Amino acid sequence: MPSAEPRLRLAPSLLSADFGALGEAVRAAETGGADAFHLDVMDGHFVPNISFGPALVAAVRARTRLPLDVHLMIDEPLRYAEAFRTAGGDTLVFHIESRSDPEATIRAVHQLGAAVGLAIRPDTPFSAVEPFADRVEQLLVMSVHPGFSGQKFLPDVLPKVAAARQRLAALGTGGYVSIDGGVTTETAGAAAAAGASFFVCGNSVFTGGSVGENLHRLRGAVEEGARRAVR
Repeated sequence: MPSAEPRLRLAPSLLSADFGALGEAVRAAETGGADAFHLDVMDGHFVPNISFGPALVAAVRARTRLPLDVHLMIDEPLRYAEAFRTAGGDTLVFHIESRSDPEATIRAVHQLGAAVGLAIRPDTPFSAVEPFADRVEQLLVMSVHPGFSGQKFLPDVLPKVAAARQRLAALGTGGYVSIDGGVTTETAGAAAAAGASFFVCGNSVFTGGSVGENLHRLRGAVEEGARRAVR
């Protein structure tokens, strides 16, 4: 993995897009400056909601060449990793709180040729994922409780973002610290200042106004926050 500090990336969450015009939403976000797409997979067990499976990931893959960040909010990510990799996932993000063994899941995803993201809920301490930080390409800090879009950002998670950034910087892996949940022009700056480098943004991209203009405003907020960051 590269040792350089990762560049700031915006990843629109397609859960917030209009599924009836998903191709148009993908094109608008890609044209508007998105760096990747985030796809929230929910199984109705790990979180109290059901979203979609590999077929939708494959449909998005057919419509964009941007990286697909597949967030597996499911009980058994190891069981389904190959299906989502085959569908086109470039990074498979799973939760430390899931039932799958973290070591085995990380190893399996890497063997499939995908990058690994390791996620924690707002109430899970950073210490739960710290032992695996040198083996993953992304640490994702949830800034809402997983399962539903449109929740408000929880600022109490920012110290975990800072801890993740400091740990990855010390390792020199170039891994990303991802923030997911309630990321808006009002909250993105604080997350960037804390050390986030990968920003999952849903309603703030696809609800109200032009997708391109929304992404432009978000990038401005992120870049301003990053200038305030203490490394």
